Formats: sequence, structure tokens, C-alpha cells
Amino acid sequence: MAFIHETENFEVITHEKPFVSRTDGGHIKIVTKTGVEDRVKLNPKEAIELMRLTMLMGESMQIAMNNRGIPVVKINYEDLGNWAYKTGAKPKLHIHIFGRAENAIKQIFPEAVYLPARETGFYEGFEPLNVDDIKEVQKQLKLLEMTEKYKICNWN
Repeated sequence: MAFIHETENFEVITHEKPFVSRTDGGHIKIVTKTGVEDRVKLNPKEAIELMRLTMLMGESMQIAMNNRGIPVVKINYEDLGNWAYKTGAKPKLHIHIFGRAENAIKQIFPEAVYLPARETGFYEGFEPLNVDDIKEVQKQLKLLEMTEKYKICNWN
């Protein structure tokens, strides 16, 4: 896992075993710092923070991956957590952000992201975002944070 960004209550990281390979659009995750298990347990301030961050990261990722030569035409956002139950663990809120490239080979766009169990081998050979991808996402994030849409004062 590689760090991308953080806010007061959330971190954005790469997924080292991605469900969408970088060449198919990429995969990042927003994870809670507090361990809250579900979005319905967020307070209003945390919910607003998460919505802003989700939008900001999706837009940053789409611009960045296109700048890196991956033709991302859509971002999918998924709030999952079911697999925690396989190990008897309590799920923790996390949002998967999937880039969807028009020329994807395994996670074909416009089909839904295919998420079989890890043990099927479907994800073998999937690549996480690399250092240059992450730098570009961070660059786009900084640029977007300065826009009127994402200024923190507009998200009260």
C-alpha cells in the first residue's frame, strides 16, 4: 500500500492487490482512520468530509490517469466490506475508487467491475498504481483543491 492523501478522518491509499489493474484504469481506496464500520455510523461532519474526499479523489484520479496515457472515461465508487466476514473480522468503512478505461483488457468497460474471490486467480498480474501515477494524482488533487468547487469553506 502506498499513501496518497489524508484528511482528518480518512486516508487515501493505493490497493496493492487491485481489483482493477492500473492499465485498466486503476484502483485506490479511501479508508477510515477511526475504524467506523459503515457509512450510517458517520456523524454529519464525517459524512461531508467523506463525500468531498470521494469526489475529489475520483476527479483527480481520472485526470491523472488520462495524463499518464490510461484512457479513463468513468470512475466507479464502491462501498464494500463483505469479505471481512470471511475471516470473522468486523468490516471497516472503505470506499473503492475504480478507474474505468475504454481500452481495458480484464475489467472491460462498460461492464460492471467483476469481483470474484481472491482465490480464483482472476487478479493475477494486476498492477497497482506506480510512483509516477501517484505523483500525478497528488498533483491533480492540489490543483482541484484550489477550485471553487472543492474549497473547504464551501463544504460546511
